[in-house]
Amino acid sequence: MEISRARSSTCCIFLLLSLSLVLCAFSKSPRPISDVEIREKKNQCYTDIESGLWGWQCKSSAIAKENCALRCLSPVCYELIYESDPLEEGEKDLIRSQEYKYCMYKSSLGESLDGVRGSFL
Repeated sequence: MEISRARSSTCCIFLLLSLSLVLCAFSKSPRPISDVEIREKKNQCYTDIESGLWGWQCKSSAIAKENCALRCLSPVCYELIYESDPLEEGEKDLIRSQEYKYCMYKSSLGESLDGVRGSFL
């Protein structure tokens, strides 16, 4: 009985350590996301949008498609940078574009996103 309890305790400790190592491995990346990876992922988002996975509203206009692609690419960065004021027809917002890219960079490294918004003003 005592040996069985000791094995159970050892197994539990081993599982908890394994889980914490896995979580640490996924929380931080050894390198930031590259422009190529961003482009590939965004192209996949466009494909998903065109196939209807994001609903008809994402296909209603070019700017709606772009807003949906940005949300698809990084929901957390879209929420931080664009959600309160989505892109509008004809708008070219280079400052927010840089903030979004910086957000993706920091997010890919598992870093805090504090201070990303407004960092290029």
